[in-house]
Amino acid sequence: MSDILKELSDEGVSIWLDDISRDRLRTGDLAELVKDRNVVGVTSNPTIFAKALSKGTAYDDQVRDLAVRGVDVEEASRAITTYDIRWGCDVLRPVYDRTDGLDGRVSIEVDPRLARDTRRTVAEARALWWLVDRPNLFIKIPATREGLPAITAALAEGISVNVTLIFSLERYGAVIDAFFAGLEQARENGHDLSKIASVASFFVSRVDTEIDKRLKKIGTDAAKALESKAAVANARLAYALYEEKFGTGRWKALKDAGARPQRPLWASTGVKDPDLADTLYVDELVAPGTVNTMPEATLNAVADHARLRGDTVRGAYDDARAHMAALKDAGVDYDDVVKVLEDEGVEKFAASWKELLDSISGELEAKRAGA
Repeated sequence: MSDILKELSDEGVSIWLDDISRDRLRTGDLAELVKDRNVVGVTSNPTIFAKALSKGTAYDDQVRDLAVRGVDVEEASRAITTYDIRWGCDVLRPVYDRTDGLDGRVSIEVDPRLARDTRRTVAEARALWWLVDRPNLFIKIPATREGLPAITAALAEGISVNVTLIFSLERYGAVIDAFFAGLEQARENGHDLSKIASVASFFVSRVDTEIDKRLKKIGTDAAKALESKAAVANARLAYALYEEKFGTGRWKALKDAGARPQRPLWASTGVKDPDLADTLYVDELVAPGTVNTMPEATLNAVADHARLRGDTVRGAYDDARAHMAALKDAGVDYDDVVKVLEDEGVEKFAASWKELLDSISGELEAKRAGA
């Protein structure tokens, strides 16, 4: 077991893997990561599934059966992705049981083409919850304006939710409010609040990518000095907001009824700029009660050479606020940045979903032709 990964876990950071594939499941690789690398959860997204399906032959038998049955590509996509997620849930089930449901979670995303459609998002969340049928499942719902009421509705029905694509502090506050409202309705509906879980996925590296692009365009020495620091500052202020919101009487009433807090999850933690330390978004975001979901390359880098120095979030709020103020003074429009990132995030996942559907369609046609 890596001492660094254990140290990170001991600091209160749950280590999740941002990847899943049929190969990783059938070879036992995921189980090994759970055993040897302190991995206690898994996240997936349309890009990850599109990549998994494009490699190797792991999906051939299932696709062949789907082709013989004559199912359409939409049904096939659900069958393929929920199979992997269900298997992943079973691999992580001992972690779920050992941690009393805190970890051992596996996430699957609703069709990203529905990100602006509340009613269909809720229907899709119900369908995925039923199809996977595992208590340690998370349904990923994007934090678009239309996604907020869907988050509340899903939680109100007892569905555990991973809220994804959060970039702005304002939207994160709205996500927490949607979480509170969902649990309040769930309590009214007679659900056991201790069985409902949620995380809020606050995206990190993409913030630096977009803001650094703008700082380079500004081109001053002052702007250059601000590069590659916004993502960490933004995430630290998100944690400050988390502490504030979960210190209110509204939360205390839910906690007294058995509710668990919605943990902040740091997503997009692989660095995009090769000049940055490859463990930057792990080293600088250590705080208790958080999740850091990492691509395997980042996980391996952390295990090898991360430089942990305890809690790197709670003592840095003033510096984070000062940095965001300096960005504004330099001419960076934060509200525009986060809007662009949300729009791009929705578009990218929708494009990956289309890529996945196109790939499945091609495989189905090939299997039918060869039958």
